[in-house]
Amino acid sequence: MEERVKDIQYTEVFNAPIEKVWKTVATAEGISSWFMPNDFESEVGHEFHIQSPFGPSPCKVLVVDEPNKLSFAWDQFGWIVTFELKEEDGKTHFTLTHGGWGHPDAILPKAQQKVSAVRDNMNGGWAKIMQSLKQTVEK
Repeated sequence: MEERVKDIQYTEVFNAPIEKVWKTVATAEGISSWFMPNDFESEVGHEFHIQSPFGPSPCKVLVVDEPNKLSFAWDQFGWIVTFELKEEDGKTHFTLTHGGWGHPDAILPKAQQKVSAVRDNMNGGWAKIMQSLKQTVEK
């Protein structure tokens, strides 16, 4: 079996109802408020773009299970980003998973870096983005 880089995963409990968190992670306006500009639509098969620091990244919605799960393919590298939401006592347990990483030594063309280095950079980025999401939904 080919060696693959470990998924990035973060879980947070937000002091916000699941409906508010869903609206923030499953609408273009919501996603822009804590992540990056985009033309997202909450419809399986919808192709959209995230305006990343490396330019527009093509994405495709894979799963919409309102208000519990959203998953989309991100860019051409096999990445899958999944948001899982679970309500408990008026709060929302939120898990973000960024998977689909390839072999650690493969080079990603846009970044001109090894998969392992890009994953490490993005791991730190997701940590900051999760804090931005928490602040956004808890306003």
